[in-house]
Amino acid sequence: MRPFVSTNLAISADGKISTVDRHPSGWTSSADHERLQAFRRGADALLVGRGTWEADRMTMTVRDQDRQPLRCVVSHGGNFDPSHPMFATPGGKIHLLVTGNVDAAIPSGAHLHHGSVASFLETLARDHGVQRLHCEGGGSLIRALAELDAIDEFHLTWAGHSLFGGKSAPTPTGIPGAFLPASLAFELTGFEPAAGECFLSYRRKRA
Repeated sequence: MRPFVSTNLAISADGKISTVDRHPSGWTSSADHERLQAFRRGADALLVGRGTWEADRMTMTVRDQDRQPLRCVVSHGGNFDPSHPMFATPGGKIHLLVTGNVDAAIPSGAHLHHGSVASFLETLARDHGVQRLHCEGGGSLIRALAELDAIDEFHLTWAGHSLFGGKSAPTPTGIPGAFLPASLAFELTGFEPAAGECFLSYRRKRA
């Protein structure tokens, strides 16, 4: 048992994703940001890795909507900054997952979970009624979902106006050269060119 999982990322012309120290969020168009809000509106829960959450100072909310999705952050080490703006921003209930064998402080108002990404997906579906979960990165978390074959939809903004470069710069599934255990087949379901960008959508092909 797990939710239907969708993901979205923006990549530069050479297939790289933004990084904390070089390319923070906000480098794509306003149309891309509106697309993100649309994905959030259709989700029961949002999921993000701690590095991306901290770098982009994400509050994980939906504009102009009363119903707010659960806000879920994944960390191996459990180092959640209690001064992060999400903890002071009204929105969906906050669930923090620690995948490492460490004790973690619980910021006020948050629910703490220990375990794997796979078990956390089951918990969200079984105990919190999450039918649709949307993951907003980063690459390491999306790779973990891909290794579980738990990605049902993959949304990508190809930003041809930017070239990040870098031999070891991260891609949508982590660091180049580290292949997935097996290839995953997806079919293209959406192709929307825009000024300097192209919005792509894929759905997992399952037998």
